[in-house]
Amino acid sequence: MNNEQPIIVGLDIGTTKIAAIAGRKNEFGKLEILGFGRANSNGVQHGMVLNIDQTIKAIQTALENCYASNPNLPINEVYVGIAGHHIKSLQTRGDIVRQDTDNEVKQSEIDQLVNDQYKTYIPAGDQIIDVIPQEFTVDNFQNIPDPIGYSGVKVGANFHIITGDKNAIRNINRSVEKSGLKIKDLVLQPLASAAAVMCEHDLEAGVAIVDIGGGTTDLAVFYEGILKHTAVIPFGGENITNDIKTGLGVLKTQAEQMKVQFGSALTDEAKSNTFITIPGLRGMAAKEISVKNLAAIIQARMSEIMDFVSYHLKQVGLDNRMLNGGVILTGGGSQLKHLIQLTEYVTGLNARIGYPNEHLAAGHIEELAKPMYSTCLGLILKGYNDYENKRKQFELEFKKINIPEGLQHAGIDEEGEEIEERSYIVKPRKTLKSFLDSCKNGLIEMFKDEEDSEL
Repeated sequence: MNNEQPIIVGLDIGTTKIAAIAGRKNEFGKLEILGFGRANSNGVQHGMVLNIDQTIKAIQTALENCYASNPNLPINEVYVGIAGHHIKSLQTRGDIVRQDTDNEVKQSEIDQLVNDQYKTYIPAGDQIIDVIPQEFTVDNFQNIPDPIGYSGVKVGANFHIITGDKNAIRNINRSVEKSGLKIKDLVLQPLASAAAVMCEHDLEAGVAIVDIGGGTTDLAVFYEGILKHTAVIPFGGENITNDIKTGLGVLKTQAEQMKVQFGSALTDEAKSNTFITIPGLRGMAAKEISVKNLAAIIQARMSEIMDFVSYHLKQVGLDNRMLNGGVILTGGGSQLKHLIQLTEYVTGLNARIGYPNEHLAAGHIEELAKPMYSTCLGLILKGYNDYENKRKQFELEFKKINIPEGLQHAGIDEEGEEIEERSYIVKPRKTLKSFLDSCKNGLIEMFKDEEDSEL
């Protein structure tokens, strides 16, 4: 048992749900789930927090449910996902001339290179969320994944910079802080989802991760082991539900139920002689709805979303079957029937559903292996990535708790042994020091402007 690992908590603030999951890595490097809670989301639209009070209530409900699953779980700091159509990305190039050319390249020089990118000009009202190095160069050596250990005069890199609207970021920050939590880091949702559903082979082959959420569809494109492109498409499952509601003249709850139970992303696959009976309102006659008409509405919106995906792939020159890993569909909206066939038809790439069980330990509850939890589990993995890179900055003070039976599911571990209830050593979150990368030191502080003191 790996007692040296901290607990990391992911908080996914989505348009339809808010999920809080606490986990730690076991001795096999797999995630053991220690706490899980969710709540319906009311204050978020298109991935953006619009009603702070409603969002706070939903976050607190999700936390209460998480505590209910494990009362001994300390949750003070969280990794939070960010999305919304305000998210933009750009490519930049940075170089530094080294002072000490005889010695090998050090991490501090890479940090300086990354830090310099935070001075990149971006439009007023926007803020840099993350700077992601793509490939490095040292003098004449090109396409170096990690330059530490090389020697040379000049070190450079191409960077993928992600920006977002300051007010949208501030709203997320306020909602989380007023829920009694501290944001450890903001992570772009498609990158979190990618971490949960991808393996090394996918990264090498080249894939497009398409996370179809309630309010947005998030895209992350990887090629030759490098993040090439990110985008947030402002349509998701909620748009399909609203289309059904408007097109068929039903209530939103009925539209959602029909989409989940009878919906199909391909009209040709729907039976033309099958009908759904919807009860009439206040004594009115019941309504008969054709399954084929339902599929036609869903296909129209899904085709539009996939057209956006194709457009973004063409923008970065990665269409025409260059992505050998194809398209990985995840998120709650990926569970629509026949979506794989529609995706393959529109994009011309192979497609499959990405489940976040790639990194989950055996014995997890089945609910968490659904695509809708990809982002939340990916946030935990992103936290572990930070932890492993900055391990020395953690203060390891622990106390002992157990995984409750409700969070366990019968199974066997990697060595074929039957899973039993396990005890864990848990670190109180309040004793952690900040382990944000030096390039992100100013990020959280930037959220806290003078207006906060007036609230």
